[in-house]
Amino acid sequence: MSKAASAGATSPAYFGIDPDAALADLGTPTDTSGFAAIARACAAGRADLASRGLGEEGRKVLRPFSTWEITRYLIPVAQAHFRRVLRNHPDLPQGTSETEGGAKWFTLDEVLRLRAHFAAEGSKTKTYLPYRPQGLPAKVVAVANFKGGVGKTSTAAHLAMSAALDGYRVLVIDLDSQGSMTSIFGGRVADEWQTIFPLMARHYGQHLRAANQGRIDRGEAPLPLDETVDAAMDVDPASLVQKTHWPNIDLIGAQLNLYWAEFQIPVWRLQSRGWKLWDALPDALDQAGLLDQYDIVLLDTPPALGYLTINGLSAADILLVPMGASFLEFDSTGRFFDMLHATFASIEEGENLAARALGREGLAFEWDAVRTVLTRYDSAQQGEMAALMQSYLGPTLSPHRQDFTALIGQAGEQVNGIYEADYRDFNRETYARGRETFDETYAAFKRLLIGTWRRDDLARREGHDELARQQGHDAEAAQRSAAQG
Repeated sequence: MSKAASAGATSPAYFGIDPDAALADLGTPTDTSGFAAIARACAAGRADLASRGLGEEGRKVLRPFSTWEITRYLIPVAQAHFRRVLRNHPDLPQGTSETEGGAKWFTLDEVLRLRAHFAAEGSKTKTYLPYRPQGLPAKVVAVANFKGGVGKTSTAAHLAMSAALDGYRVLVIDLDSQGSMTSIFGGRVADEWQTIFPLMARHYGQHLRAANQGRIDRGEAPLPLDETVDAAMDVDPASLVQKTHWPNIDLIGAQLNLYWAEFQIPVWRLQSRGWKLWDALPDALDQAGLLDQYDIVLLDTPPALGYLTINGLSAADILLVPMGASFLEFDSTGRFFDMLHATFASIEEGENLAARALGREGLAFEWDAVRTVLTRYDSAQQGEMAALMQSYLGPTLSPHRQDFTALIGQAGEQVNGIYEADYRDFNRETYARGRETFDETYAAFKRLLIGTWRRDDLARREGHDELARQQGHDAEAAQRSAAQG
């Protein structure tokens, strides 16, 4: 190296740190109360940021949608035809204008009414309502990975919003005690009794009451229900569901105290080994009738394979695993699937030992579809890594790669999802590109959703046909028997 180059070189920042200067910058030690002070500062900042997305009543308000947005993204009609239909049907929502003769804007409630009108009266060659077989339950979708920072909650939230814009009724359940999903949808949760926790306790209480009846019948003393379980028996599941600022997205929220479930569930399991803790959430959803009230139940799970995550995964029909295109995230996600295998195989093994001994049918977990999704993708830097991951994971890795665009970052700064952001606040190209990557993420998910429903619907029809054939055979046999008699 030349002397000039050497003279112009800058030493690394970690060279020559003065101990006394470092001490002066250090400040005083932090005790336990220091955590509370930091938490208060974060809460104040969080409230300030959240308030920027609130309406006059102190709650989040969903923005209106323009005629341009509706005809481009929501209802497949030309703008001219859309306006003509409104003129010919004054009973339909007419929208509002911010200026005399300006563009018309509509609430999402109004958009849903307009979509229903076009579905009933519009062209039969177009699909205005999303595919949903009648008589089948909602699909439960879990978004999970035990590595943080992969866009898990963001992906789940935007899928919920995409589905709502598409016309589906969505229930979002936040299983993460950090409550990020709850904040996105403006939920207010005072304590664990407004989370999924009482449904878990209620499920255990129902099991314990049934088990106690058996103990009483055998002349044994029943096990007592503790105060928590006893109180949970009176909780109405419907009371846990909150309305959000989206007319067709409801929420069961979360907050820090939900984490108590991770300590309480194993205690209940020790008290009664027969309690199938992994069935608590799926049974609760079924018993509460929530699978009939919604089209999609979307679960945001904690970034850990704890008891709440196990419940979310066992309830799920579809499992989505967001991941980044890097070695560490590929490695971590592989370990996540390894843990899933070990956990659910262990549950099956334990249950099936008893089932075989009693001559009962064994337990076998099954998911309609499992997909990994690349998030925060940078094609300029991560193309080779993504191709390698695709070669190993094959169809398990969704071919769509969710780009990180300027819109995603800007919308986050405004405390909104990208579908909540007003496109007028952005460069039109920035908005279109940012929205496109999430639209494609939703499209890939919707193909899974429709495919699983279609498979269920065909299986149901085949079952009905088989039943009809059997009934026909039985009727013929009865007629032959009567004739012979």
